[in-house]
Amino acid sequence: MEISQRLLKFKFPILFTSILVLLVSCLFILAPSFVTIIAYFWPLLLSTALFLVAVLVFARASPPGAESSGDKTGEGLLDYVAGEPEPQPDLDPEPELEPEPEPAPALEQIPAGDSLKSE
Repeated sequence: MEISQRLLKFKFPILFTSILVLLVSCLFILAPSFVTIIAYFWPLLLSTALFLVAVLVFARASPPGAESSGDKTGEGLLDYVAGEPEPQPDLDPEPELEPEPEPAPALEQIPAGDSLKSE
């Protein structure tokens, strides 16, 4: 009696563990073997390994950054961007401005009744 009460106390952890074991078992049974996966992806794995070897060889063979000025990388570019712009030659001459036209003379105001009179 006491054992069944303790089992009921832990029924959710036991159920969770049982389901997890069942899922992992199904995964190992249904999934392809490790050798099959390696056989499928061997070109990708080989090319990645060769690329990493090439990176290591070039890193060992190339000298470290040889900057004679002692500047940090990119500092010259930052100075150029932050500095004053270089003057550019003026390829297009400034267009000549046309003189402003003289204002038209003001028209006389004719009263509205006078313009309709016939003589």
